[in-house]
Amino acid sequence: MTTTLITNACVVNENRAEVMDVRIVDQRIEKIDKQITANENEQVIDAQGNWLLPGMIDDQVHFREPGLTHKGNIASESRAAVAGGITSYMEMPNVSPSTTTQAALDFKYDIAQQHSMANYAFYLGATESNLEDIKALDPEKTCGVKVFMGASTGNLLVEKPQALEAIFRDSPVTILTHCEYGPVIKNNLASFHNSGKIPVITDHPIIRDANACYQSSSYAVGLAKKFQSNLHVLHITTEKELELFSPGAIENKRITAEACVHHLWFSEQDYPRLGNLIKCNPAIKAESDRSALLNAVNTGVIDIIATDHAPHTWQEKNQDYNQAPAGLPLVQHALLSLLDHVKQSRFTIEQIVEKTAHNPAKRFNVVERGFIREGYYADLVLVSPNQTTPVTHKNTFYHCQWSPFAGHEFSSKILSTWVNGQQVFDGQQLITEKSAGLPLSFFNPN
Repeated sequence: MTTTLITNACVVNENRAEVMDVRIVDQRIEKIDKQITANENEQVIDAQGNWLLPGMIDDQVHFREPGLTHKGNIASESRAAVAGGITSYMEMPNVSPSTTTQAALDFKYDIAQQHSMANYAFYLGATESNLEDIKALDPEKTCGVKVFMGASTGNLLVEKPQALEAIFRDSPVTILTHCEYGPVIKNNLASFHNSGKIPVITDHPIIRDANACYQSSSYAVGLAKKFQSNLHVLHITTEKELELFSPGAIENKRITAEACVHHLWFSEQDYPRLGNLIKCNPAIKAESDRSALLNAVNTGVIDIIATDHAPHTWQEKNQDYNQAPAGLPLVQHALLSLLDHVKQSRFTIEQIVEKTAHNPAKRFNVVERGFIREGYYADLVLVSPNQTTPVTHKNTFYHCQWSPFAGHEFSSKILSTWVNGQQVFDGQQLITEKSAGLPLSFFNPN
């Protein structure tokens, strides 16, 4: 039995922030109280009034394994995640081969069991022909099914109306959608070609514009309303799309919306400086869209904040715009970026905890995680709001060894991360090479 006592921590949990002591016994939180007397031989960590938060549950990452491990892998990216205070993740199916069968899901779980530093779950990818695989999913073991509506690679694009209707009608798990409408994107590209102009990175939000997003996201929301589906629309990027969603508590919603940290941080004004490093799909758009997203977090229209972490090599990103792949490495600095928003009074720390830990746990019915509660798994992150974190390309744990935040100094610092009661990061380095993560479990609300 291992025990750790964290004293003098400002525990931020369930819309409250108060100084408390927290005892961890083995994998779980045993006691939370104003003052806990240390036991003999117990490890004691004085938090010195710093924030103790439930670890972030990131519902959207691309860790690139299997098949794309020159970009990243479950071992490297999960280590970067815990260094950034992310203790659980849900990973996407667009790897090689795509995760479209139960056997492919099982294979990824086997990799994670051996190598993941954070807790893990994996989405099944929808195709136009794997409805039976979707219908066979166990809601207590599967976080959801990912549907690429209008933009994808490999066999993951689902466009046929009858296939989409069957998925929305029959899926036993939450449906997650990437919403960009292909015909709009093709028409926008054609306009460039017809004018003789070769697109460059500053044209990215014009090619993948608000109309392309809205056409697809409104279609998804319409299908969800028709079939009473559980729908979670990923990475909203436009002010226009926000009208599709309602404010309020996530417990009362079947249709929810997510924003990602880079769309809350960057705008089209950053393309001249960062170029392809911030090329992503859906595109980073206008400053007015970013401002609308920030406001939607505050009003409860945006329910969850995630990363869409998607690493590529430096060489890949430094190709010509048309060849450079879309995606950014984000997990190590996602929470820090949100805490900068807190520092600038855009959000409260309680809101960040709600959007990154409580709400993902509620939306996906995660068992005994996402909160600092007695009996829950001890997935925790200790953060100093007064120490800074400078970022360079080389001081990351990413396999790709670069960050879009390089050159920025964040206003806070991750001091420690615990996964299932095990301290895995001490503010400077990973302090274990053993895999600390466990598979996420889900309860079936039905």
